[in-house]
Amino acid sequence: MKGAKKNKKDLPKEVQIGFSSKNSAPKIISKKSTKSSSKKSGIPSYVANRMARRIAITTGIPTLSGMGVFIGSYFLISKGIAEISPTVTLVSSALCFLVGLLGLSYGILSASWDFNPGSLLGFENIKSNINRMKDAFKTNQKDMSS
Repeated sequence: MKGAKKNKKDLPKEVQIGFSSKNSAPKIISKKSTKSSSKKSGIPSYVANRMARRIAITTGIPTLSGMGVFIGSYFLISKGIAEISPTVTLVSSALCFLVGLLGLSYGILSASWDFNPGSLLGFENIKSNINRMKDAFKTNQKDMSS
């Protein structure tokens, strides 16, 4: 049984052991594939996961609220509790969906690109992420013009 366990040094030089997520089992990854995939992917996976969590919260809650406005209005009108104009229902749900749309941008721009997750709200990351986005567009325009 001693020889069954392989160490990282026992593997060929072009192979390494990696983890795709916190809860997954280790898998063998070719170094050549990780180098080429890291160049193609501009956003590291830990940053993308952080963005996804922020987007889920800042977009999900207002979107669910927008749908809840319709359900709440229907309940109040059908039970005779309140007389709500359809315009009020439409405008208030539209505002919730608009906040959700703004939350999408906020979720992307407020995520920290450092390995450390940063603060809860991430206001300090917005300016640096906007500059990072501008630089990426400039680089993309230079590549397309050459």
